[in-house]
Amino acid sequence: MSGKGTRRKHVPCRTCVACRAVRTKRELVRVVRTPEGAAVIDERGKVNGRGAYLCAQRTCWLNALSRRRLDQALRMSLDDQTEALFRAYADRLPEKLEQPEEGGGSLAAD
Repeated sequence: MSGKGTRRKHVPCRTCVACRAVRTKRELVRVVRTPEGAAVIDERGKVNGRGAYLCAQRTCWLNALSRRRLDQALRMSLDDQTEALFRAYADRLPEKLEQPEEGGGSLAAD
């Protein structure tokens, strides 16, 4: 039973509807169409309904809104008020996320 503690925990991944990058669920922001038909931002990932994921960067949010990617993913048309709320949320996000250095980074040459 020596291998019992070496098991790795499963980390769920999702795809951003704007840039198509695959990231862990915790790195993305979930947008949900609730059973009542409203679209809401679900930062905790617990709201019931059809969800779509976006990177936590302004460019993905603006891209998804302008190209109607959220409408397609949620299978609904966003009204002007909801779209304005999402644009206001996007304005608080960073322009781009920092990308990890290629090549691993942890094995730097001496």
